[in-house]
Amino acid sequence: MAFVQLDDGEMHYQIEGPQGAPVLVLSNSLGTDLHMWDAQIAAFSKSFRVVRYDTRGHGKSLVSQGPYTIEQLGQDVLALLDALNIEQAHFCGLSMGGLIGQWLGTHANDRLHKLIVSNTAAKIGTPEIWNQRIGLLEREGEQGMASLAQTAPQRWFTPEFATNHTDTVKAVTDVLAATSPQGYAACCAAVRDADFLKHVGSITGDTLIICGSHDSVTTLADGHYLQNHIHGSQLSDYYAAHLSNVELGEVFSLRVMEFLLS
Repeated sequence: MAFVQLDDGEMHYQIEGPQGAPVLVLSNSLGTDLHMWDAQIAAFSKSFRVVRYDTRGHGKSLVSQGPYTIEQLGQDVLALLDALNIEQAHFCGLSMGGLIGQWLGTHANDRLHKLIVSNTAAKIGTPEIWNQRIGLLEREGEQGMASLAQTAPQRWFTPEFATNHTDTVKAVTDVLAATSPQGYAACCAAVRDADFLKHVGSITGDTLIICGSHDSVTTLADGHYLQNHIHGSQLSDYYAAHLSNVELGEVFSLRVMEFLLS
């Protein structure tokens, strides 16, 4: 296992792909870890040096005192790039990872080549929704995470996928159940407070937006908002729910590869 030392703890990361190839950074969603990208690694690592990491509060990375901010999580990515001596990289983030990508696109565009934001929005949900979830975890801790894991499949996957791929769904929701309640709640606060509605227009790099037509968390309308405000951006939507990369597998990989190699 590989770790980068941040000012307040260690960030867990993993690298695959040929040395010297262009770097592609993958950023996980809320409640998952770097293994959410397992289905993409075989394809991505043929052409890219793939760096995936566990966002602060998740997986094997540090769980520091919350609440967190998206700026803080974006600065963690820059610290990871600095530690690995990477001047520029492509970045692909899903949901919370997509918010981190928007922050990087608006505040650190010089560190990015191309940007992919998937199943995300300029603003995700309402403060009430996130505060309820934070309150649940403050009251119930690990039991609260177990409760979230039980209801996650209906948010994360279409009914067909959930029925036909039970092992995959269980693997992903088991990660959610095992996520630190403190880290998850701190990231909920970061998502709650993130608002790029007036800022995404300043993203100037090549951008691909990926949406799931059955995503009730970040809708197709959210994707069109991003497309309408990020000049020259591309949008692709697929029959999928919130974790579209897991549900689509190779289809997701091929679309990202097409965009990055064009």
